[in-house]
Amino acid sequence: MQLSRFTDYSIRVLLYTAVHSDRLVTLAEIADFYGVSLEHLRKVVHNLGKLGLLKTQRGKNGGMRLACATKDINIGITIAQLENNPSLIDCSGLNCTILPACGLPRALKKAQRAFFAELEQYTLQDMIRPECLTEAFGTDAVPLS
Repeated sequence: MQLSRFTDYSIRVLLYTAVHSDRLVTLAEIADFYGVSLEHLRKVVHNLGKLGLLKTQRGKNGGMRLACATKDINIGITIAQLENNPSLIDCSGLNCTILPACGLPRALKKAQRAFFAELEQYTLQDMIRPECLTEAFGTDAVPLS
């Protein structure tokens, strides 16, 4: 299974805001750090806000931060919400003559459930290696407890 670029950027935003939890972070800061489009990140952040994962503050001194603790953000549930893809294959609109005998849709559904079940064992906090914070994010990275 391949995750969308939108999901990739969303997880990156969550990671960045998590390790800078002592302050508001800006879209421009994140776009610069990852080298991605500011406009694309704007859509990502808007969606993360709608999902209740980010709090945003408008204005001159505005920015964003996590809406909850890193231990409360489940990676599997978050990725499932971001992907919003109920199945890996959609045979419903096809005129497929082998569909009644085909086991592929069932096998893919089972594999997808296993994929998300594995990811649901992790939180955002689990995804951050404290020993690598400074190397990856710079000296202003906040040690996570």
